[in-house]
Amino acid sequence: MSRKTEGERADIYVRITDRIVADLEKGVRPWMKPWNAANTEGRITRPLRHNGQPYSGMNVLLLWSEGMARGFTSPMWMTFKQALELGAAVRKGETGSTVVFASRFTKAETDRDGNDVDREIPFLKAYSVFNVDQIDGLPDHYYHRSTPVLDPVERIENADRFFRNTGAVILHGGSQAYYSPATDHIQMPPFETFRDAASYVGTLSHEATHWTANPRRVARDLSRYSKDKSERAREELIAELGSCFLCADLGIAPELEPRPDHASYLQSWLTVLSNDKRAIFHAAAHAQRAVSYLHGLQRSEEGSSKVAA
Repeated sequence: MSRKTEGERADIYVRITDRIVADLEKGVRPWMKPWNAANTEGRITRPLRHNGQPYSGMNVLLLWSEGMARGFTSPMWMTFKQALELGAAVRKGETGSTVVFASRFTKAETDRDGNDVDREIPFLKAYSVFNVDQIDGLPDHYYHRSTPVLDPVERIENADRFFRNTGAVILHGGSQAYYSPATDHIQMPPFETFRDAASYVGTLSHEATHWTANPRRVARDLSRYSKDKSERAREELIAELGSCFLCADLGIAPELEPRPDHASYLQSWLTVLSNDKRAIFHAAAHAQRAVSYLHGLQRSEEGSSKVAA
């Protein structure tokens, strides 16, 4: 990989991380912005590609943030070329929003012993997309997309079924919500102690993301969680992002206000992100992997609602 390419890639990490750090310094968790807007209950979705496929991982955070900052009402995005292929055009003067594509390529090299070896090299590419609100001439259904919204009772029933299908052991009692790696169970306070059913589901989605860390599932290492403040902050960031992704999929609002036991994480996240410009990318990738795993445990009727990794 050329030095120029490495520099461009590093610049993407820095630019995006600096934006998130700026929000955190104001006390704002940027991934919570969509739910803090007015009249959005039950309407928050993941950002969508031009073909209706949901974005995943880091791109969810990027496009949620852009959509809120610029007042876009459509969840759908596409490239300049995709708009042209649909017979439409981006309006003059409109600027795009950054999304990223991460992958790997294999490069043949010779090791110190003269043997030919294949080395996998990760790469990150940034490109621009435009919101439907910035584009003229698209087919009518792009502007008037019907998005069925379940009523509150149906949403809660759907969420209850989702968590039941995971097979997680969920116990109730006490005043704290947590996942115990030692006993591999999720502990939740009694249902009636929550403000409402959505608050219960929002909290459970956070703990369910922790639950995926078990070695039999996605195998995130929690061995240093209780000993290392930085590792704990990273895992809590993964769980919070995972909760946001999952709540968007289920049509449920996540925990808008940090729990008392989570209030201290804001400064820890600032420290982690300031010291490691790739930390938010890694956290979003781990959160996406966790949520995809939970979706994979659902029965076949979930079908097209699954989100690609």
